[in-house]
Amino acid sequence: MTLLPGSTIGMLGGGQLGRMFTVAARTLGYRVIVLEPDPHSPAAQFADEHIIAAYDDTAALTLFGNACDVVTTEFENIPAKTLEFLTQFCPVRPAASAVEMAQDRIVEKEFVRSCGLLPVPFAAIRRIPDLAAAQELVTFPAILKTARLGYDGKGQSTVHDLAEAEAAFVRMGEVECVLEQRVDLACEISVILARSVSGEVRCFPVAENEHRNGILHQTIVPARVAPALAQSAQAAATRIANKLDFVGVMAVEFFITRSGELLVNEMAPRTHNSGHYTLDACITSQFEQQVRMVCELPFGDTHLLSSVVMVNLLGDVWGDSQPLWLALLQSAHTKLHLYGKREARVGRKMGHYCTLADNADAALAEAGRIFQQL
Repeated sequence: MTLLPGSTIGMLGGGQLGRMFTVAARTLGYRVIVLEPDPHSPAAQFADEHIIAAYDDTAALTLFGNACDVVTTEFENIPAKTLEFLTQFCPVRPAASAVEMAQDRIVEKEFVRSCGLLPVPFAAIRRIPDLAAAQELVTFPAILKTARLGYDGKGQSTVHDLAEAEAAFVRMGEVECVLEQRVDLACEISVILARSVSGEVRCFPVAENEHRNGILHQTIVPARVAPALAQSAQAAATRIANKLDFVGVMAVEFFITRSGELLVNEMAPRTHNSGHYTLDACITSQFEQQVRMVCELPFGDTHLLSSVVMVNLLGDVWGDSQPLWLALLQSAHTKLHLYGKREARVGRKMGHYCTLADNADAALAEAGRIFQQL
């Protein structure tokens, strides 16, 4: 059933993705209730109502579910049981099964294989002897990652031999991990797509991503890859979304090797950092598209209006004071987005900016100049 403006959308999670979703929903005339344990969450600053509660608080979830016409989420680590519990009150999009798939790297990589796609070569590590056996599948150097709850470079360690891998596994508490092959990369790209209740899919333009210390630094659109490779990535992401029976907006990250091979890195069943460029450079943003999908509205146009570079602003930029904002605000083709977080910390995403230009090279030059001045 189509939910029109005036309806109430529930957002599980109150971070910056929830904040930008809430702004898009409020702009379209929807009410938004955020359920988030942090009393100072970025999303709650724009929401109609903020329920301050843990994600497993059944009394709060009952109140939340009864007040909402549909529920969605901004990150994949919401417990699947929470999403399943809420289905007794209203539709939950995406479904618990799709979110749960992305919560475990072992399950996710095996799912990617089941789609007929290639993940990065890996081995599942559940106990120390698995590391020695993994050498049949993965050569060093490699990356050891916890199977659950890792993001932005957290919960992972580069290892150069078996001894380093065993030490890292012990340091991580001997929880389930994956040992991933370090691949010779040409570049990293991502596909942001939307899938409707009826199963239709629309992709945004493919983004090229550059990381620093495991955290996304900048996104360049259009990606500087061959059109056929971009189309293959969109087709692969669509295959994943269809097999998940996904509803909403999701991202799939890919590695492109120097030999031209397309490898699936990981998927995120939500809006994504590498899709922030859509706020300023596309007819429809990823956040408005999420509103449209969960409310069963028609797709918004995903057409790219301008070449663009999105740059993340981490707490590192703050130092002991505010960044030199005037350096950015003097750039007439650059748009600043701050997330309303109270404390700047090293590695913490505090905001981003998008620099638009006639071509990617010009956008890169201007965005880089601004970053150096900040």
